[in-house]
Amino acid sequence: MSGEYRSRVERKQAAKRTKQKKAKKRKSTSLFKKLAIAVLLFMIIGMVGGIATFAYFIKDAPPLDEAKIKDPLSSTIYDMNGHKVAELGGHKRTYISYKDIPKVLEEAVLATEDARFYEHHGVDFVRLAGAVVANVKEGFGSEGGSTITQQVVKLTFLSPEKTLKRKAQEAWLALRLEQKYSKQEILEMYFNKIYYSDSIYGVARAAEYYFGKTDLKDLTLPEAALLAGMPQSPNNYNPYDHPEAAKKRRDIVLSLMAKHGFITKEEAEKAKQVPIKSMLVERKKQDNSIPYDSFIDEVVKEVTDQANVNVFEDGLKIYTTLDQDAQKYVEDLLNSNTLFTNKKDLQSAIALIDTKTGEIRALGGGRHRENVTFGFNYAIQPVGQPGSAIKPILDYGPAIEYLKWSTAHQIVDEPYSYSNGKPIRNADRRYLGPMTMRYALAKSRNIPALKALQAVGRERAKEFANRLGMGLDEVHEAYAIGGLENRVSPLQMAGAYSAFANNGVYIKPHAVTKIVFPDGTEMSLKPKPKRVMKDYTAYMITDMLKSVVQYGTGTLANVPGLHVAGKTGTTNYPSEVARKYGLSERAVPDSWFVGYTPNYTAAVWTGFSKRSSTADLTDREQRISRLLFKRVISHIDDGGSDFKMPKSVVKLPIKKGSNPPKLASKYTPESEITYECFVRGTEPTEVAKDDEPETLPSVTNLQAAYNQATNSIVVSWNYSNANGNTIFEIRIKNDKGEQNVITTGEQSIIVNNPTPGAVYTFAVYAKDGENQSKPALTSVRVPGEGENIQGNENQGQTPPSDQPNQDTNNGQQPNENGNGTNGNNNGNNGNSGNNGNDNNPGNNGNNGNNGNNGGGNSGGTPSPTPPSTNPTPTTPPPQNNNGSGGNNGNAQHNNIGNNNNAQHNNIGNNNNAQRNNSIGTNAQQRSDLINKENEN
Repeated sequence: MSGEYRSRVERKQAAKRTKQKKAKKRKSTSLFKKLAIAVLLFMIIGMVGGIATFAYFIKDAPPLDEAKIKDPLSSTIYDMNGHKVAELGGHKRTYISYKDIPKVLEEAVLATEDARFYEHHGVDFVRLAGAVVANVKEGFGSEGGSTITQQVVKLTFLSPEKTLKRKAQEAWLALRLEQKYSKQEILEMYFNKIYYSDSIYGVARAAEYYFGKTDLKDLTLPEAALLAGMPQSPNNYNPYDHPEAAKKRRDIVLSLMAKHGFITKEEAEKAKQVPIKSMLVERKKQDNSIPYDSFIDEVVKEVTDQANVNVFEDGLKIYTTLDQDAQKYVEDLLNSNTLFTNKKDLQSAIALIDTKTGEIRALGGGRHRENVTFGFNYAIQPVGQPGSAIKPILDYGPAIEYLKWSTAHQIVDEPYSYSNGKPIRNADRRYLGPMTMRYALAKSRNIPALKALQAVGRERAKEFANRLGMGLDEVHEAYAIGGLENRVSPLQMAGAYSAFANNGVYIKPHAVTKIVFPDGTEMSLKPKPKRVMKDYTAYMITDMLKSVVQYGTGTLANVPGLHVAGKTGTTNYPSEVARKYGLSERAVPDSWFVGYTPNYTAAVWTGFSKRSSTADLTDREQRISRLLFKRVISHIDDGGSDFKMPKSVVKLPIKKGSNPPKLASKYTPESEITYECFVRGTEPTEVAKDDEPETLPSVTNLQAAYNQATNSIVVSWNYSNANGNTIFEIRIKNDKGEQNVITTGEQSIIVNNPTPGAVYTFAVYAKDGENQSKPALTSVRVPGEGENIQGNENQGQTPPSDQPNQDTNNGQQPNENGNGTNGNNNGNNGNSGNNGNDNNPGNNGNNGNNGNNGGGNSGGTPSPTPPSTNPTPTTPPPQNNNGSGGNNGNAQHNNIGNNNNAQHNNIGNNNNAQRNNSIGTNAQQRSDLINKENEN
């Protein structure tokens, strides 16, 4: 019983376990089927969606128009106002067929661009998948998946925009192109369409241009590799302009050829040893008649680099920044012989841009380019070292930006050396001692510039300069004075300086604003503005560069009526180069002027197209750049407001030579005051301690008497403090509007032939160096014609006074600005003029009737005038002259001559006499004059 029971139980349990296993198996199978069905449905939906999206994208794809494949479309260029300038198209090229392409060139291109070209049908899905993986791992754009067929489609039918729609259209048209044309025909299209820089299209013309080979079968392995690598970035791999980059690209192609089995590793390594320059022929200048080719050359470069299109075949509308008037003026100026000498190989270039927008208005690419189109463009190509024109960019700009130096910051110009111990010298081989940063820049001193760079540090200087588009890999101390290893272009320098002019905002110089493709789509090429420095840095550099053209090395570039800032720059040959050509160590190969106004920035270079024994700019030739700048800016700039000082800057009067800077006091002489800029918050507060100027004792016993026998006035005085340095200044006026100033070491003068009926006033000052006394005054009346004066020789004479401070009138006193009083002229009201200097007596002017004296403005103390030796009356001064009183047409004039018997200085009204405001004719006005003299 027990055994049977146990058997039944076991059977039930076994049956139960079997049933559970079967249920689990059925359940697992059902779940797997569901998942598989779901994935399949998802894939089907994805495929349907992908196909639908693909179909939607390609519905607007352009047709495979054979005319576009075989007949290129010309592009039209427009100026800044939308006017048509030129049409680019029908560019000469040497067309080749597939049978003309050598195997080595085909293999180089396939290894570089499309190794599976003969295996796919227009789109290489294997390569595309590899590119997707590479882009995920290494970042978007690290590897492309386009085939040669797709590149032909892109160059022929589509715009270069990187969108899914354009990629879908590209793939679709590539599949269709492969259905319609053979692989050999597609390769033939590619080799004839590709761009090779310098306006060269097609591989046949490129082989002739770079290597001088008209038969492609003569191409060597390294030559074929160079041509295969250039299309990726034609201008950047141009072997004439960028030989090092071209070599790197060529060597990559050779490595790819070895990788794909087209050549051996040994052949690749051998080809890599061939120097780039040894492969090239002399650069040719192409002959095409295109207007403004220097400017259009830049247009082609920008469009090609940024849009990756064929300007000469793609039917574009290109809108540019060209000012045709400025461009024509620049070209005419460079080709004229007005400023230039006939020296062999002498060249010059100009880059003119809009300061506020960075738009290029004109490019002068060189002299005598009439019979050459797209030749070497000196305006946009690196032409030479910048010399001292680099100092605002590498030295003083960073010093203000990072160290907040003021323009009054003191730097010692002294014997000095680079960190490696090599001495640095100024151009004049002299040392001027302590000076402000402003003066050091204005006079282009080298030693202060190096000290500024050292204080900032080379890394920060490089960072600052590169934000201005300089593209420096490193900075050496010699760069402080312009000794760059790489050359710079005028356009590059103009762009850098425009950031100073534009309140610290840099906009890359550009010639193209937008392009419109044949399908109507537009592409903007305007660069974005970038703030590259503080506004105080920009303004303070500008303020110092204004000093350069006001009293520094750039005065020849100054334009009256415009607010101009700028910097000169000259270079010298390395000693070994100078010796090679038999030149002096001070020979100058390059001369620059880079300057700007609030409206325009221009960089001008003068130098030579090649080095030779005559490639040395004379002093006259070094001035050409400054004179060209002046003429260009004068022609194009109508003027306007000055550079606006930002709130971050404070400009203050500073005592010259103070270190640290001190504010000028009220006693600081004007000649000892300079106005300097400070970053707000760093300005000085301490005032210079200047002593009040010493006042000398006044002269005594001043007398003036008319002598009827000699028809003269004798003026005499005493001065007990006289020494060998003492001189006397006598200011003479009469009520007829005549006046003069003389100086003498004697203590008396004689005035010959005074005007009849005139009242003369004499103010005598004693002077010793910078010190001056208060004036002593006296007056005398000269009798009129026919008037009997017997027994009354001193009529009208004012008694002398040792301290003439008495107030003898009720006239209006001059105010602190030196304004004169109002007086009456015989009942006719007249307005007084203004005295512009506290040391000059108030000048009462009359604006009366019937030829009476008119009022004028005195600009300051009259300059001393030597006595005249001609006793005859002089020509009356002109009426209504600024700073001079009007004269009665019948007035007689004073003559001041020399009385040899009396050995006194005489005073006359000769042609050199200074004439200020007239004095009044009545006693009231004479009292006013005396009062004003006393005030001074």
